[in-house]
Amino acid sequence: MSITPPRDKSRLGTRTRLVHAGRDPSQQHGFVNTPIYRGSTVLYESYDAIQNRRSEYTYGTAGTPTTRSLEAAWTELAGAAGTVLTPSGLAAVTVGLLSCLKAGDHLLVTDSAYRPTRVFCDGFLARFGVETTYYDPTVGAGIAALMRENTAAVLTEAPGSQSFEMQDIPAIAQAAHARGACVLMDNTWATPLLFPPHERGVDIAIEAGTKYLSGGSDLLLGLTSANAEYWPALRRTFDQFAMCAGAEDVFLALRGLRTLPLRLREHGEQALALARWFQGRPEVARVLHPALPEDPGHAIWSRDFLGASGLFSIILEPCPEAAVAAMLDGLELFGMGFSWGGFESLVIPFDCAPYRSANPWAPGGPGLRFQVGLEDLDDLKRDLEAGFDRLRAAS
Repeated sequence: MSITPPRDKSRLGTRTRLVHAGRDPSQQHGFVNTPIYRGSTVLYESYDAIQNRRSEYTYGTAGTPTTRSLEAAWTELAGAAGTVLTPSGLAAVTVGLLSCLKAGDHLLVTDSAYRPTRVFCDGFLARFGVETTYYDPTVGAGIAALMRENTAAVLTEAPGSQSFEMQDIPAIAQAAHARGACVLMDNTWATPLLFPPHERGVDIAIEAGTKYLSGGSDLLLGLTSANAEYWPALRRTFDQFAMCAGAEDVFLALRGLRTLPLRLREHGEQALALARWFQGRPEVARVLHPALPEDPGHAIWSRDFLGASGLFSIILEPCPEAAVAAMLDGLELFGMGFSWGGFESLVIPFDCAPYRSANPWAPGGPGLRFQVGLEDLDDLKRDLEAGFDRLRAAS
């Protein structure tokens, strides 16, 4: 029996589409998943074929059946014209920026951006003649006042990586497009399942597949997708760098894609429940989560997003650093590590003040960012209650 993917996917739900996207068992002798293709050399059938590149695959850096499967699936999910795969989320950011910038250009970047993105802008881009200005993430349509004649791109991120400010992406996109600028977005927090970037006006969307697409904290991957206008430039830039993702990581990402909606929903529900629990704790001054009605960005989140993921922050009441250390060092279920999106819960202390420039970060107390995993919520609460006991005892 020939097993082929559905021909008409327009009426299928998201979960169904993700089960079948980028997968064609009829091309793999009936096996369900696209296998791992490892290789550099591709053999051509004839002189004519190699001279005129008459082959679907030409060289390892240009793509394999494994990478094409994930590219096709993500392009469908994101509503894009095309996708390239990179070896990390930061690489996805850099290839996106380099696709729309040149020497002498001006770049606008949200002040709440992922810190390594700032390092790239202030270091690499600056050395090659691109000037970066950081802007208040809540500026919305006011971004127009910050644009110059040479402003070529606006980089957004919603919500912010640690401080969780929301951005009015459609308003920013409208203002930027009126001046001919490209709009990029780091959409890792939401993924296209919770925020369809290209539908909301984003030209180049960036995702760290390391996070929710992996789901297991065991791979490094970036995905950069583009609309029809910017896809040729993105693909050309990617090919010039040959910044390829590893075959095993792509295979694991394809496997994670099939269960992404289920895991993301569970992460989101668990995180929102824990965020509400934090709101009732006397040790917590503020919870930074856009899905909470009390959050300053809630109205934008409600309008533009289809749900929330499992990452948010809290601001503690003023307390000594030793008290925060006592709280975190004794946690049994929350690891301390700089990532998120896996099955396990994580926490990191953070302070944005050293790398904020457009709007100073002064929350009034220590910040903690939580990634809520798939453990039993009551167990997580008990672990945190014991942590708060240690915090109070050391204060």
